[in-house]
Amino acid sequence: MTASDKARLRREMRALRKQTAAQLPDPVRALVFSRPPAPVLENIADGAVIGLYHASANEAPTQRYAQYFLENGHRIALPRLLAEDGAMRFAEHTDPLGGSDLEAGPHGLMQPGADAADLVPDVLFVPLLAFDTAGGRLGQGGGYYDRWMADHGQVLRIGLAWDTQAVDRVPMEAHDMPLHRVVTPTRVFGPFDEEDAE
Repeated sequence: MTASDKARLRREMRALRKQTAAQLPDPVRALVFSRPPAPVLENIADGAVIGLYHASANEAPTQRYAQYFLENGHRIALPRLLAEDGAMRFAEHTDPLGGSDLEAGPHGLMQPGADAADLVPDVLFVPLLAFDTAGGRLGQGGGYYDRWMADHGQVLRIGLAWDTQAVDRVPMEAHDMPLHRVVTPTRVFGPFDEEDAE
């Protein structure tokens, strides 16, 4: 698959993700992703630092996951970008329901403020545009998550997605990091082996 094919797939999946989110009735939206499923929780150690993302309007929501983990003794970390083309780090997030500790960062993303402590997640819930049933992930194209995950190979990598974001096969390049699991509103995919996504 060429770079233009990958760009076209990103455009198609952004549109599909937006359509999926728009069609969700408010009562359903309030219920999805309210608590991590048991097969995922079984693999998360007590006290593990949980990395999440501040979801956009169309992404699989993370607010209730963050509150669940916080209430169960985990520290929560969100990405913090240092510059438009800089590295991504994670910093502590303490107010999942209110977001009072967040500020606007590069690309218009909400992220922990400058005073928030740096943290290194043990478990990372990752946003995506598309996934396949071998653990392949198509991100936004900036490479922030792939670079961070490559530098932290021990982290448990879990994608959060709508069911409509599943595709037959995600084109994976050498720098793309596969996921260990993917959670959708209706099921848990995986665990995947590293070789599955190659």
